Amino acid sequence: MSDRAADPAGTPVEALGVSWRRSLLVMLAVVAAVAGLHRETLVVMERVWAGSETFTHAYLVPVISAWLLWRQRMVLAAITPRPSFWMLLPMAVLEGVWVVGDLMLVNSLTQFAVVAMLVSCAPLVLGHRAARAAMFPLGFLFFAVPFGDFLLPWLMEWTADFTVAALSLSGIPVYREGLQFVIPSGNWSVVEACSGIRYLIASLMVGSLFAYLNYVAAWKRWVFVAFALLVPIFANWIRAYLIVIVGHLSSNRLAVGVDHLIYGWVFFGVVITIMFMIGARWAEPWEPVQQQKGPDALAPPALTATLTAALAGLALAAASQGVTYALDRYDRAAAPPVLSLPERLGVRLPRSDNASIGAAWGPIIHEPRVRDHRTYGSPGESVELHAGYFRSQDWNSKLVNSMHAVTKGEDTRWNVTAAGELGVIWRDRRFAVPVTRVKAPPGMGVNASSSILVIRMYWVDGEFDVSPARTKLRGAMSRLQGRGDDGAIVMFSSPGTDEAGQHATLRRALSEGLADVDRALAATRERR
Repeated sequence: MSDRAADPAGTPVEALGVSWRRSLLVMLAVVAAVAGLHRETLVVMERVWAGSETFTHAYLVPVISAWLLWRQRMVLAAITPRPSFWMLLPMAVLEGVWVVGDLMLVNSLTQFAVVAMLVSCAPLVLGHRAARAAMFPLGFLFFAVPFGDFLLPWLMEWTADFTVAALSLSGIPVYREGLQFVIPSGNWSVVEACSGIRYLIASLMVGSLFAYLNYVAAWKRWVFVAFALLVPIFANWIRAYLIVIVGHLSSNRLAVGVDHLIYGWVFFGVVITIMFMIGARWAEPWEPVQQQKGPDALAPPALTATLTAALAGLALAAASQGVTYALDRYDRAAAPPVLSLPERLGVRLPRSDNASIGAAWGPIIHEPRVRDHRTYGSPGESVELHAGYFRSQDWNSKLVNSMHAVTKGEDTRWNVTAAGELGVIWRDRRFAVPVTRVKAPPGMGVNASSSILVIRMYWVDGEFDVSPARTKLRGAMSRLQGRGDDGAIVMFSSPGTDEAGQHATLRRALSEGLADVDRALAATRERR
C-alpha cells in the first residue's frame, strides 16, 4: 500500500504537483521565446503605451492578469496539465494573420495576433481544461493592445453634436462650423482630448474586471460591460456641455486651460464611482475558491509530449519570422529615395512661385522618407501639391497612417469641414475623392471667406486610390511579388474664395496632372 495522497480520480497529488511545475516551466519558456521572436511588435505596443495617455493603463494589464491567475491557483492545481496538439492549427492561423498584418503594416492586427499567440501557449502546453479555467485572466491580456483610436472622428462629432444641441436648448445662441462653434462669450472647439476616448477605453477595462469579480451569472457580466461601455460616452457629452457652460457663466475664467482637463478627470472619477455603486447593488456573494478535483483519471503526460507541443509551436513562430525576413530583404537593400515633383500639371498648370493663403498652411505627412512641395498655375487658378514618399516602411514611417491629416487636429486656428467629392478616372477606373475644406483662420490678412480645398490620395505600384484598405492590400501584394513597399501620399490643394472655382481647378489638375505625378513617383521608385 502506498501512503501518498491521491485525488478522487486516482492521480497522486505528488505526481500532479511535479507535472504542473514541469509544464509551467515549459510554458513560460515557450511564452518567452514567442515574445522574443515577435519582440518588434511588442516594442511598438509599449511605445504606444508610453507615448499616449489613452493607453497608459496597459502597463497594469499583465500585473492584473497575473493576479487573476493567482486567484485561480487552487482550481488550476486540481487539473492535470496535458498538451493539446490541436492548438497548433489556430496558432498557425494566428502566425499567418501576423504575417498579413506585417505586410500591410497594420499594427493592431499584428499586436492582436501576437497577444493571441501568447495566450494560445496556455492551451497548447497546459491543455484546454486549464485554459478554460483561466479564460478571463488570459483574455484580459487583450486589453494591453492599444486599440480604439479609429473611433476618434465619430466621438468628436457626437460630442460636438450634443454640446451644440444642449447649448441651443439652454437658450445660448451658437454658431457651428465643423468641430468649432461660437457662443457670445467666446470660441470653443472639440479636439481629441474632448472625444472621451480615454474615458471609454479605461471604463471598458475596469468595467470588465468589476463584472468578473462581482458576478457569477454570464448575463449579468455582459450587461454590466455594456453599461460600462455606454456610460462614459454619455458622461463625456455632459462633461463637454458643463465645461462650456461653466466657462460661459464665469466669463471664461473657469474650465479653460489646465482646469479644463482637471475638471474632466474629476468628473470621470465621480461617474466611475457611481457606476460601481450601482453595479454593487446586484453583486453576487463571493465564495472562497475551493480546491476542486477534476474527473481526469489519466496520468500526467510524459515530458516528451509536452516538449513536442512546445517545439512545434516555436517552429510555427520561427517560420513566420523567416517569411517576413525574406520579404524585407529587398527593401533593406534599397537606397534612400529622391523625389522631384513634375514641373507642370498637364498643359495649363505650369510650376509657379506665387504665394497664397496656402503658404501659411501645410498638411501633416508623418515621417516620410522624403517629401516635396510645388505650386502650379496663376494667382487666380492656383494648385499646390504636397507629396510624401515612403520606402522600407516601419511602425513609425508608413504610407497609411492615422497621423496623416490635412491639418493637425489640435491646431484650432484652422476650421476643417467636409466639402463633398470629386470624381476621378484613372486608367479606366472611376472613384470618388473626398474633398476637405480648410477655412482660413482670423488674422491671416485675407478675405474672411477664403478657404483651402484639399484632396488626399495614395499611390502604390502605379495606382492611385483613396481607400486605405485597398492601398494596404496593394502594398502587401507588391511586397509578396518582390517589388518592394514603395508608396506615396499626395495632397492637392486649391486656395481661394470661390468654392465652385476651386472645385473646377482641382478637377482640372487631377484630370490633366495625375499622369505627370505618376511618372515622377515611378521615376523615384525606379531609382532604388
